[in-house]
Amino acid sequence: MDLFDLSDDVAVIIGGTGVLGGAIAQGLASAGARVAILGRNAERGQARADEINHSGGQAIFVAADATQRDALEHARQQVRAHVGQHTVLVNAAGGNNPNVTVSENLAFEDIQLADLQASLDLNLVGGVFLPCQVFGPSMAANRRGSIINIASVSGRIPLSGVGAYSAAKSAILSLTRFLARLWAKQGVRVNAITPGFFPAEQNRRLLFDADGNPSARGREILNHTPMDRFGSPEELMGAAVFLAAGPASSFVTGTDLCVDGGFLSTTI
Repeated sequence: MDLFDLSDDVAVIIGGTGVLGGAIAQGLASAGARVAILGRNAERGQARADEINHSGGQAIFVAADATQRDALEHARQQVRAHVGQHTVLVNAAGGNNPNVTVSENLAFEDIQLADLQASLDLNLVGGVFLPCQVFGPSMAANRRGSIINIASVSGRIPLSGVGAYSAAKSAILSLTRFLARLWAKQGVRVNAITPGFFPAEQNRRLLFDADGNPSARGREILNHTPMDRFGSPEELMGAAVFLAAGPASSFVTGTDLCVDGGFLSTTI
């Protein structure tokens, strides 16, 4: 038995147009899964699907805004029509909203409610809640499935400045455990991956200076990371394949798998 064979699986990766979600899509495809990449950026999504197809995998791109239920329901129909009934759902959409980042230019008490709601919509509502509502029940009905929610170390320990983002990611961890219990007897496992610091589009300017060296914030993070480096997107592939593969993780649900270089293990 190949514990990590996904050749009988169809994986939906919401947010697969991003750096981390795209790497996860590549990893699942490499393990044999037929992959559907969902996101708002058609150019990046199709490029990722093409890359997977050119390397011998099978992938499609479906345009969808994860904060819109109708769009997700249409995407689910498209996935089934083109690559089959989904058995894996990866919720990788999200990001920090600078309008709710507390700094010397923005006090906590000046955060606008509309900006807070937008952050919650992106990370919690569209990031996990709606996709699980749309894609989860059919997996439960078929008594087979794995849902993988992408959280953050800031969901475990709130990081300076990003209280709204941290709150949303913390809620994702709670919702992950709730759904794990809800669907356990229906054969659906629900887990989270908590990445540490992986340079991507939204955080690269915070982690590096103009010369490509770690910024003050980046150096502070590295000093708190025992491995003394940032993660590479490819280092999320193995965790995702493990949690997606039924034979490998058949008794794993409601857990939070940290891929953080030891960040959360460090105090002083």
